[in-house]
Amino acid sequence: MNTPGAALERFHRRAVLTVSTLAFTLLFAVWVLFSIIGLPIREELGLTDSQFALLSAIPILTGSLLRLPLGIWADRFGGRRVFALLCLITAAPTFLLCLAQSYEQLLVLAFLIGLAGTSFAVGVSWNSAWFEAQSQGLALGVFGAGNVGASITKLLAPALLTLVPAAGLGGIPGGWRFVPWVYGIALVVTALMVWSFTPRDRVRGEGRSLAEALGPLKQVQVWRFGLYYVVVFGAYVGLSLWLPKYYVDVYEVPLSLAGLLTSLFIFPASLLRPWGGYLSDRMGARRLMYVVFGVILAASSLLLLPPKLLGVWGFTLLVVVIGFAMGVGKAANLKMVAVWYPQDIGVTGGMVGMLGGLGGFFLPLAFAWIKGLTGLPQSVFLVLAALAFVCLVWLHIAVLGIRIRQLEAQLETLDHSGAAR
Repeated sequence: MNTPGAALERFHRRAVLTVSTLAFTLLFAVWVLFSIIGLPIREELGLTDSQFALLSAIPILTGSLLRLPLGIWADRFGGRRVFALLCLITAAPTFLLCLAQSYEQLLVLAFLIGLAGTSFAVGVSWNSAWFEAQSQGLALGVFGAGNVGASITKLLAPALLTLVPAAGLGGIPGGWRFVPWVYGIALVVTALMVWSFTPRDRVRGEGRSLAEALGPLKQVQVWRFGLYYVVVFGAYVGLSLWLPKYYVDVYEVPLSLAGLLTSLFIFPASLLRPWGGYLSDRMGARRLMYVVFGVILAASSLLLLPPKLLGVWGFTLLVVVIGFAMGVGKAANLKMVAVWYPQDIGVTGGMVGMLGGLGGFFLPLAFAWIKGLTGLPQSVFLVLAALAFVCLVWLHIAVLGIRIRQLEAQLETLDHSGAAR
């Protein structure tokens, strides 16, 4: 029925989805900031591969570990309040990054900038409160497309690096320091946008104890969903951080081209989330996950071939295929969480997001470790292939378990009906 109340409800839903997606896009761009500015920092400070990997991964650690409490807070206090406050708090260390002079200072600020990564759990809780089950897959897919913020950093940051001279201009920092200065201003503006253009919060977790809020975490299924998210999101973050360096070191391309080629992976891995959510609403998330893990396993196995044999374009094509699968898989994975835990989306989404984000932290370190162990740059994809294989097997075991329980229930029903006759 097209009543004024229904029209206002639709307007509010669209406002929440639009603003939260824009804000998430910026915060995600800030979250992976070091994947680009870390390269000139590496040259300036003479960092080793391990030091560079740690600097890039530290924000991922913070944003992952704090997703669970931020998801609980969003359920309890409302996504609008938490999102606006998150933008303001993250702006402070982003601005301070312009003043950093040592590796130790950079690590501390990277840890604080990692707060930007918690925006995923906040946004999932916020949007879930406004959308009903039949449209949550698409809505959460649209919101999740904010992952494209990583592409903004890959495309915009290299240009910003050269826009202002390294010495600065009129009080504006130059070189790589200009990038966090711009992002800091954008974060303050975004906080004002979140507060000014979205409706008052719908709070679902008010009055619940912490023990009640954390109840779903006792179930193995939540942790299984988290492992899936390590593959479709954690590996996405890990590759977003690792690929620019891979292109520069292995294929010897300029940093600007490395950022562009990495964006070819990031765009489908982000922008296909709405389509993945739509397919999940229509045909079921579980079926999609079979395809997702199979495609990632196959493409990762091919990427183990020598880089010269693949060539830069063959390599890029396979990486883009993985990006397609991850884009669909992230939405399908989140749809599974929403279907099984509709009243606890903040805590379960936060937990799944935390595990996926931790994957984004540990995988670049694992990439550096296995590369050092084997001496083969392509060996990093062995890690991804192994994870996809484990998830594919576990998914099938879980599906078989569900079917067996359904069959047992049907047999029990037939036994009862036969006894009644």
